[in-house]
Formats: sequence, structure tokens, C-alpha cells
Amino acid sequence: MSKTNPGNFFEDFFVGQLIRHATPRTVTTGDVALYTALYGTRFAVQSSDALAWGLGYDQAPVDDLLVFHIVFGKTVPEISLNAVANLGYAGGRFLAPVYPGDTLSAVSEVIGKKENSNGKTGVVYVRSTGYKADGTEVLDYVRWVMVNKRDPQSPAPEALVPELPAVIDPMALGNAVPMLETEYWDNDLAGSPYRFADYAKGEKIDHVDGMTVEDAEHMMATRLYQNTAKVHFNQYTEGKGRFGTRLIYGGHVISLARSLSFNGLGSAFHIAGINGGRHVAPLFAGDTVFAWSEVLDTAEIEGRPDIGALRLRLVATKNRPCADFPLKDDVGNYAENVILDFDYWAILPK
Repeated sequence: MSKTNPGNFFEDFFVGQLIRHATPRTVTTGDVALYTALYGTRFAVQSSDALAWGLGYDQAPVDDLLVFHIVFGKTVPEISLNAVANLGYAGGRFLAPVYPGDTLSAVSEVIGKKENSNGKTGVVYVRSTGYKADGTEVLDYVRWVMVNKRDPQSPAPEALVPELPAVIDPMALGNAVPMLETEYWDNDLAGSPYRFADYAKGEKIDHVDGMTVEDAEHMMATRLYQNTAKVHFNQYTEGKGRFGTRLIYGGHVISLARSLSFNGLGSAFHIAGINGGRHVAPLFAGDTVFAWSEVLDTAEIEGRPDIGALRLRLVATKNRPCADFPLKDDVGNYAENVILDFDYWAILPK
């Protein structure tokens, strides 16, 4: 009997299944430094212990997306080791700050599945939750992933596609942010003169800069997150696939675009919720990523005179600058070279 784990195929999942993932991961300042090296993120609250402490944090919190990737990586061996692609996200909430020294673990529940018409793959819907060692929930989110079937001839299960919220209620945001001492917020040190009231619904921001993706940094990122999905990690298997090469992990794209968004959204220091997200097209090593954002909504948070929330659409493209804000054509299809359409709530100081 084999002692190795081949990963779950589509047939192995069932609705209501609970999966406790190995292995707990203690986040260190080394992880934070490597994340900065990979993406060049510059949000001041996550960069400066002194600034974060003055605002009311214990120290600089770990970047929200680093927390997301570590929790996501925990789930890969059981959820997406045999994935074709991760398709989308919804209903994500960042629930508590994470600091270097905190240990993260993850549990997932299968909440839906549906076989694809080709009979070779299916889509599995999973809600994953990340915890600190003391049981504090730091993150939960839903994702859906296309997974290979072990046997294309096996019968299709009854389809169940879960109902997911279109948007997180902004009143549920802000739990991961202490009451800020906003008099200590320094626009110059934060890198932006613009705060919550300076943004308006419908505003579009070209983040101007581009960042080229290299194989080496992507491989380092997948190892950092312990994300061993074959589609990202194994050129031997993926060289025989439809693209002839590995796909860049979708979370890598989100982090690249988020880092680029600092130019124009430097005060949007915290991701509070993920309303939805779609990886529109694949990204490969050698491609250059650009990004733009649209303010979809603005929201006050009850009992929080210190902060407000912006609902932002973050769009990433490959090999195409975003001065003309590409998204969809006249018939509703995504424009050429759009690779990410990500809808999230960000917190800004007032």
C-alpha cells in the first residue's frame, strides 16, 4: 500500500466534507522580507513597526495577501494538487491581524461540486478558514477550482452550485483594524496625500507601472506558500499539457497587481474583504503585468470614525498598459490580455 498522497481527484470530494490541513505554519519576519522582495509591496502600515505601533497595532501586521497565500497553500495538497486551474473567489473576510510569530493553520469544507460537460473535469467549491494557534479566525473565503477526474467514465454526481454573496456587507469590515490614532497617520510617510474622502464612486485609476514575471520568482513564491499544485510547480507534467508550460499561480497575479496599485491607492493599507475574483486568462513567465482600479462604492463603517471602506475593482493585464482601462468589449467578453478581475474592500484612514 502506497504511503504517498496523490491528491484528491474530482470523484473524491463530497458536499459537507471537512478537511483539516497539514501543516501549521509559523509566520516569521523572514517570510515578510521575502514577500517584499517578490512583489515590492510598499504599504506603510505593513512596512513600519514604528508607524503601525503609533496607530494602535502591536507591531506591523503581516501583509493581508501573504496571510491569504499561506492559508491557501495549506489547502493545496487536499484541494487542488490535481487542479487544472483555480477559477475564482467570493465571500472572503480578513478577521484579525496576523503578526510575525503567529502560527497559522487551515480547515476547509466542501460546499458544492459540478462536473463539466467534457466529463474529464469538474468544479469543486470550498470554504477555507485560517486560524491562529489560539483558535482566533484570521481569514475565511470561498474558492472554486477545476479538478481532473481520476476516471473520465465515472458517473457525474448530482450538481450543487452554492449561492454566494455578491458583496460583503461593509458593516462587517474593520474587525482586523484596531481603533486608529489617526493623528499619527502621516501622509508623507504613507506615500499618498489621499485619504478615504478623496475617492469617489466611478473613479478609475491607472497604476501606470508594469512588472515582468520571471520563472525564478514564481517558483520561489510557490515554495514560500508551500503551494505544490502541479500546474504551477511541475514542468515535467505541465510540459505535456495544453499550454506546454507551467501557469503562474493566480495569487501571484493578485499580489503583483495589489503592489502596483500602491501608485494611486497608497493609503488603502488593508484588504478587509474579497467580494469576488476571476482569473480571466493565464499568465506565463516573461509576461509583464499592468493594473488599474475602479472605485465601485464607498462606505462608512458604523462605530468607526477613524476609517472608511472603498469597494475596488482591481484589473490586471498582461503585456498591455492600462491607460485606456481595458475590461470588456461591446458584447461583454473580456478584452484581450485581461488576466484578473478582482473585487475587494479596502480600508483607508479618514
